[in-house]
Amino acid sequence: MPLCGAVVFNSGTMSPTLWQWLWPLAFFLIGSVPTGYLLGRSRGLDIRQHGSGNIGATNVWRVMGWKWGAVAFAADFLKGLLPLYLLKVLALQGLQGWSADLLLVLCGLAAIVGHNYTPWLGFKGGKGIATSAGVLAALMPPVLGVALSLWIVVTLATRFVSVGSILAAASLAPLAWFFYPGQWILFGLACLAGLLAIWRHRSNIQRLLAGTESRIEFSARKKGAP
Repeated sequence: MPLCGAVVFNSGTMSPTLWQWLWPLAFFLIGSVPTGYLLGRSRGLDIRQHGSGNIGATNVWRVMGWKWGAVAFAADFLKGLLPLYLLKVLALQGLQGWSADLLLVLCGLAAIVGHNYTPWLGFKGGKGIATSAGVLAALMPPVLGVALSLWIVVTLATRFVSVGSILAAASLAPLAWFFYPGQWILFGLACLAGLLAIWRHRSNIQRLLAGTESRIEFSARKKGAP
């Protein structure tokens, strides 16, 4: 039996209609809102020209301070969680079967891809960690709980957010296999979300190997930041 909060996979007869299969496009657009970039602009700076040049929460934290980084993370997290949760409990209520479950997963992946490749900034976006966490919170909360705990421990121990993110991403598939055995659509989501996150961190991996990766500063504002 699926755990509380999971997508229920069964053999019901009701399936999404043809127009409902267009919903992933809406989720892509929701995910594509460049939160970190907009926060930087509100303070008169282009976040892409500072720090690592990424628009994600980590770079916002590094450049603008932890409070702004927390706002960026929360907003990106909600992009993945809130629309998907509302879709699951309202719009798809009463629909059953693998096709309804697949639609939920596609919408979640679309939000992640929209964040990573936002069309508003030349298809260059963040790395998808916060938005992926929001999607997992809506569809696989136990997986998120363990992966988030791993991310916190590793990040605090190493002060490398990238190391925590990579290891947490690598844990998604085995965690999905453990918590949701036989639920292949959820396992596929975990695999794709994890691989996409690791792929988006390939430049961080190169800097880690070269010894030039930046550590996170646990202070309100990094010295010399705008």
